[in-house]
Amino acid sequence: MNEHTVKVFDDELGQLRGLIAQMGGLAEQAITGAIEALVRHDLDAAAKVIEGDKKIDVLEHEVERLAVQLIALRAPMADDLREVVAAMKISNTLERVGDHAKNIAKRVADIEGHRHIEPLSVLPAMAGVASEMLHDVLDAFAARDIEKAMSIGERDRAVDDFYNSIFRALVTFMMENPASISQAAHLLFVAKNLERIGDQATNLAEMVYYAATGEQMGERERIPSTAAN
Repeated sequence: MNEHTVKVFDDELGQLRGLIAQMGGLAEQAITGAIEALVRHDLDAAAKVIEGDKKIDVLEHEVERLAVQLIALRAPMADDLREVVAAMKISNTLERVGDHAKNIAKRVADIEGHRHIEPLSVLPAMAGVASEMLHDVLDAFAARDIEKAMSIGERDRAVDDFYNSIFRALVTFMMENPASISQAAHLLFVAKNLERIGDQATNLAEMVYYAATGEQMGERERIPSTAAN
């Protein structure tokens, strides 16, 4: 490629990275916003999270459009091609993360009197770990930081531990308080969505590792769950 073409390609690749960073930031905000709305039982805040998911969807389509354009017009090779393909996969995964946050926000209206259910106090901490994983894996993508990407899977164990603990606590609570089964079930749904966000961050780490090395990351050992998936 001549100098001009190389510069145009670099600019477009920079745009692609910027779109991914923007999507990641919105996904992180959605997770935080959904949990805060849940804790405060703030229906307006929950509605903003639900509405905000549309922006993540729009950005996903923009990433796909730009990535296809790059492949079709610039014919990237090796490392560059892997990064473009990874960006498409990452945007799709971030869209799913946004959906998980939206799912949590949708439950806010259905959960009343939840302050009496003890596991609620654990959900913000669980969300914090999942959100930090998402933030760090996107940093790893931007910096092509293999070590940081590899560390994500280990941290997902903490999210799994949170989920297993919350599952046991909520099952016990439902057995002892049959009248609150519906509320507890909604909270269990919230915990499951957070657990899935942790899984999505781990999937992103595998994409980042492949984009940087051209090799597949070894599978991590899964901790058996005490809860049904």
